[in-house]
Amino acid sequence: MATRPKKAEPRPAPRLYLITPPVAETAAFSPRLAAALSAGDVAAVLLRLADGDERGLINRVKALCPVVQGTGAALLLDAHVDLVARAGADGAHLTGLEAFSGALDRLKPERIMGAGGLTSRHDAMTAAEAGADYVMFGEPDASGARPSFAAVEERVAWWAEVFEIPCVGYAAAPDEVALLAKAGADFVALGDWLWREPDVAAAVALAARQLRLPETAA
Repeated sequence: MATRPKKAEPRPAPRLYLITPPVAETAAFSPRLAAALSAGDVAAVLLRLADGDERGLINRVKALCPVVQGTGAALLLDAHVDLVARAGADGAHLTGLEAFSGALDRLKPERIMGAGGLTSRHDAMTAAEAGADYVMFGEPDASGARPSFAAVEERVAWWAEVFEIPCVGYAAAPDEVALLAKAGADFVALGDWLWREPDVAAAVALAARQLRLPETAA
């Protein structure tokens, strides 16, 4: 696995990574997603899908693909590996090393693969060595539990110092965005709190301002 050079150039400002709520229908959500995408430099959107039949899931992804991809952002599916190519998504995010390893043959090298739910440094390094395009730290598990924020900061800082493969730091609240950027996250993920904001565009714009590092700020 490639490590960062000791005398690296100043790193680019981090970018935003949006994580949707579980989407059951797209008509009401699409305008909110478009507003969020218009308000900041968003690199990717992780689309979480509410349960449904296969055709319905594919139709939801197809409805949101142009909203996301039209801005230049990547549309990733939360799991649902078998739907990625059929629905026109750019890749998938897999939770846990076992799920990630099991999806490699179906997605690589054509599609983006992200790895999350990595409970140890060893798991993160294993996923990266296997071909992950990024690793994510700090996202909650299925029960809503997550590591302490201090532990997330430490993991992001360690990764940013050593490895070239990007890392995503998960911001569980607005006040975590700037801290994750300072720790070295290449991308900062905005989770469920974003979609509870009455003005998602304003919330994204504020997060984007918080990402500006001293060496990149105008």
